[in-house]
Amino acid sequence: MAEDGMLSWDESLFRNEHVFEIDYLPETFQHRDKQLEGLQYALRPAVRGSRPLNAMVRGPPGTGKTTAIQKLFGELDGRRGVRTVRVNCQVDSTRYAVFSRIFEQLFEYEPPASGVSFKSLFKQITDHLTDEEDVLTVCLDDVNYLFYEGEASDTLYSLLRAHETHAGAKIGVLLVSSDLDLDVVAELDGRVQSVFRPEEVFFPAYDEEAIVDILGERVARGFREGVVATTVLDRVADLTAETGDLRVGIDLLRRAGLNAERRASDTVEREDVETAYETARHVHLSRRVRGLSDPERALLTTIADHDGERAGEVYEAFHDETDLGYTRYSELVNKLDRVGLIETAYTSVDGRGRSRELSLSYDADAIRDRL
Repeated sequence: MAEDGMLSWDESLFRNEHVFEIDYLPETFQHRDKQLEGLQYALRPAVRGSRPLNAMVRGPPGTGKTTAIQKLFGELDGRRGVRTVRVNCQVDSTRYAVFSRIFEQLFEYEPPASGVSFKSLFKQITDHLTDEEDVLTVCLDDVNYLFYEGEASDTLYSLLRAHETHAGAKIGVLLVSSDLDLDVVAELDGRVQSVFRPEEVFFPAYDEEAIVDILGERVARGFREGVVATTVLDRVADLTAETGDLRVGIDLLRRAGLNAERRASDTVEREDVETAYETARHVHLSRRVRGLSDPERALLTTIADHDGERAGEVYEAFHDETDLGYTRYSELVNKLDRVGLIETAYTSVDGRGRSRELSLSYDADAIRDRL
């Protein structure tokens, strides 16, 4: 321990702190062999110059879906005639935004911010694919956000029918969803259902044994030897299993390490884990809030101030704050409900029929801290 109770700037318990960041791609990918085989089966035709099979990838948050896609896309990107694009639909949640992201990845520069029609954007993409004789696989990650915005059917229709309107364009689609209540195929328009026959690949929650294996490897790569004892790792695994989200455990390890450094300790103790858990367990909440638009944030703030009140009363406060109309307000309420930030329940009001009550799905202070 440092004499003055603080570690010096160049002292650290971490060997490689990046190992505990959300965007880190692990060198080894454990306990997902069956899922990788399913995805490889769908993608294999692309290597032979044919259109890949479409696939629907489902599973709870933090179960390795995105990592699996990134791993396989990394292998495919080195092959001639194969292009891959992963679109984060929490960020790009309209058809135009999705195709702008595809354009950017193919041409390595962004399309103009305005003045380019979707038809023109689409044609440039398909012309490029046919001229280069490339096969394109598009991953729509967190595709549930396209459904929340009512953009899913139009986006998929354009991708899946591209070869009909532009001969020679070969595009396959991987949809990734963490919303297990969303029946993707059933929610699509009939015109899309008729051509979307995906391979199903399901990622179940990791069991505790798998969690220990995966987090143990992160500890070995990320911390210096002897920093995290087996008993401490087991406690992190217990807390991770309770949430079902591996990202909670990864973030928890990092925060616990930082807590130990703050104490000028050369080991991570259980108290460091317990202190860090209050923040780490809200990793999923932080991610959901981060993807909200300004009006959605404003409404969530209003609901936090009027938790459990009827929709009409919440609207009056929201309207006073934003001047938005009731139709837009209802759309925003439905969006927050579908992404799991609020819960809505119908109750009977004497003489006035039924009314919705709006309540938060998380602690109000936890939400306010992230807005």
